[in-house]
Amino acid sequence: IHLSPHKYNLYIFPKYPDSWFKSLFVRKVDPRKDAHSNLLTKNEESNLYKIQFHNVKPDCLDSYNKLCEEVLPIIHADKYYPCELVGTWNTWYGEQDQAVHLWRYRGGYPALTEVMNKLKQNQEFSAYRKERGKMLLSRRNQLLLEFSFWNEPVPREGPNIYELRSYQLRPGTMIEWGNYWARAIRYRQHNSEAVGGFFSQIGNLYMVHHLWAYKDLQSREDTRNAVWHEDGWEEVVYYTVPLIQHMDSRIMIPTKASPLQ
Repeated sequence: IHLSPHKYNLYIFPKYPDSWFKSLFVRKVDPRKDAHSNLLTKNEESNLYKIQFHNVKPDCLDSYNKLCEEVLPIIHADKYYPCELVGTWNTWYGEQDQAVHLWRYRGGYPALTEVMNKLKQNQEFSAYRKERGKMLLSRRNQLLLEFSFWNEPVPREGPNIYELRSYQLRPGTMIEWGNYWARAIRYRQHNSEAVGGFFSQIGNLYMVHHLWAYKDLQSREDTRNAVWHEDGWEEVVYYTVPLIQHMDSRIMIPTKASPLQ
């Protein structure tokens, strides 16, 4: 088989010198003298996040949403509990009959422990958990920290759809991922689509979650296509792809109780 040199250069080699060979391997990250959680977060704020994934029985989703709408905003509004409901959604495309909740704990692990201990004494919350358990097939959660270069998620008016893009990274590559995205995030802020960026501390490790907001699916398509015209975006994608073991995308619809609409 004969390959034209011109075609070979055009389609096999990227435009970045030497990068085609380097991309075959995950580059070695320099040894660090501090945990990546300290290098990548807003240390002065020390916010901790908890993301919950609840798989609901298909015939119970409406009842589940109604129950959450009655209970979760009360906890969010009560200053007795040092936590905030950032957002709550149903998965539209991805895992069906699924609810996703994102909580913020200002003050880190002590705030999380305080909330847990106080909720154990809350009879209404205990009744909520018991009723909720009848509606669930499974549930899991993760504790997350936020990347320093992302804005903190704040309430926004709707209607919007949300995309949660989750990346399982290769162990040891979190710093490299953070370095690339610290430069790349500016490409994804033209339409205020960037909501929040997080990485796991407890649960599935070396996992990153990027949360985006769009007016609709067509707006998502247009926004994602437009970024490829930004000088530098192609290089970011090219170098971050080898860091990923696998990735997942959820399109989510906010529930009535969600501060992110």
